Amino acid sequence: MNKPAPAPRAAYAHFLPITTRWMDNDVYGHVNNVVYYSYFDTVVNEYLIRAGVLDFEHGTTIGLVVETQCNYFAPLVFPERIDAGLRVVRLGTSSVRYEVGLFREGDAQPAAQGHFVHVYVDRATRRPVDLPAELRAALAPLQTAGSYKSSRIPD
Repeated sequence: MNKPAPAPRAAYAHFLPITTRWMDNDVYGHVNNVVYYSYFDTVVNEYLIRAGVLDFEHGTTIGLVVETQCNYFAPLVFPERIDAGLRVVRLGTSSVRYEVGLFREGDAQPAAQGHFVHVYVDRATRRPVDLPAELRAALAPLQTAGSYKSSRIPD
């Protein structure tokens, strides 16, 4: 399997500073791999909440994560501040592919990068629905020229 080349800081449209925590480190002295996915989830949901398009208590449409992936280039550790970069590389009919880069504060290249895909569904039926217009508008500033399509992800 070929590892993708790291995307530079300039490839991301939105950043959220995240401070690592003591509990993030594992017995090997670096941030445990599962914590990276928590950082991914944090930057995406922070953006959606601030944009006013995520009502996790009462919204009729919710995003379910159907695919995740991460590539590691350098270890992150506690105590360290990181910048989580966010971009959208694909807006489908009912799905969004977010890409995230995790950068040490001030670094131009990521320590890790990956993606996750939300499929938006009706809260009650859990059936895919078209992306709401407000969500599309909120995600437009995050879009990049890249594109991606997986046969496992509904349009």
